[in-house]
Amino acid sequence: MFAPGLPALVPGIDIFTVLLAALAIDAWLGDPAPLYRRVPHPVVVIGAMVVWFERRFNDRLQTDRYRFWAGLATTVAAVAVVALVAWAVSWLVRQIPFGWLAEAVLASTLIAYRGLYDAVGAVAAGLAESVEEGRRAVAQIVGRDPETLDAHGVARAAIESAAENFADGVVAPIFWYALLGLPGLAAYKAINTLDSMIGYRDGRYLWFGKAAARLDDIANWVPARLSGLLFCLAASVAPGTKGGSAWRVMRRDAAKHRSPNAGWPEAAMAGALGLALAGPRRYGAETVNDPWLGDGRKEATADDIRAAQRLYMWTGGAAAILVAVAALL
Repeated sequence: MFAPGLPALVPGIDIFTVLLAALAIDAWLGDPAPLYRRVPHPVVVIGAMVVWFERRFNDRLQTDRYRFWAGLATTVAAVAVVALVAWAVSWLVRQIPFGWLAEAVLASTLIAYRGLYDAVGAVAAGLAESVEEGRRAVAQIVGRDPETLDAHGVARAAIESAAENFADGVVAPIFWYALLGLPGLAAYKAINTLDSMIGYRDGRYLWFGKAAARLDDIANWVPARLSGLLFCLAASVAPGTKGGSAWRVMRRDAAKHRSPNAGWPEAAMAGALGLALAGPRRYGAETVNDPWLGDGRKEATADDIRAAQRLYMWTGGAAAILVAVAALL
C-alpha cells in the first residue's frame, strides 16, 4: 500500500524505501552548510511566508475574535500552499529517471536527526569549557532565557531538547511521510514552523497563533507517544540506560507536562537516564513552575548530555529499523 501522494515511483521502490533513503541521507549529511549558504533552506522559505502573513494580518488594533480568525486563515493558507507545492514537486520528480532519489534528498531536508544530534553535542562541548559557552550553545536550540541557567540547567535543557525535538523533528516527519508522502511531510513541517513562530501564549500571538498551536498539538499527538515508546525500547538494549524505568516514569509523569505531547519523550528520557527533567524554568519574562519529570538527579552534567546523545542514536536506529521492516514487507 502506498501513500496517496506517492504511488510506486518505479517497480520495487515504495514509500518506505524512499523514506529509508531520506533517513540515511540526513544521518550522513544533515543540512550541508555550503549548500544552504547559497540557497535558502525549505524551512527558511516557509518561515518567510509566515512572516509575510503575520505582518499583514496580525493587526493588534483589531479584536481578539478577528485576530483568531486571521490566524486560522493564515495557518490554513500556509499549510495548503506548502502541501500543494510539495505535491507538484513530488509529481515532477516521478517523471524523471531515478526521481525517487531526488524525492529522498528533498525529504531528508525536512528531517532533523543529524542537525539535532550535532546541536546537542555542541552544548556538551561548550559546557565542558565553561557555563558561558554552554549557555551560548543551548540558546540555539531552546526558547528559555539561557542567562538564568546554571550548568545543571544548561545540561537539562539540552537533554530535554534532544527528547522533545526527536519527536517533532524525526518521528513526526517519518510518520507523516509514511502516511501522506512528501505533501504530508511538507504540510507537517509548515504546521511545526507556524507553531514555533506564532504559537506563543503572549499578547502578540495569543489569539493570532492559537489555531497554529492547537494544530501542532494534533499533528504531534501520535508521533510524541511513538517517540516515548521508542525511547523505552532503545533504553532496554542501549548500554547504561534502563528501559523499565523509562516506561514507568513515562506512564506516571508524561501527563504532568504543560504540553500535551512533550512530556512523553521527555519523561521516557528522564527515566532511562535516571534524571529529573523539566521543572521550573524561565521563558523571557515568564516563569513556568512545572513539576519535575522523573525522580532521579536534577544535577545533570555534560556527561549526561553525551549519554542522552547515545540513547538518541539508539532510538534513531530503532526508528530506522522499523522503516526498513516496513520497506521489506
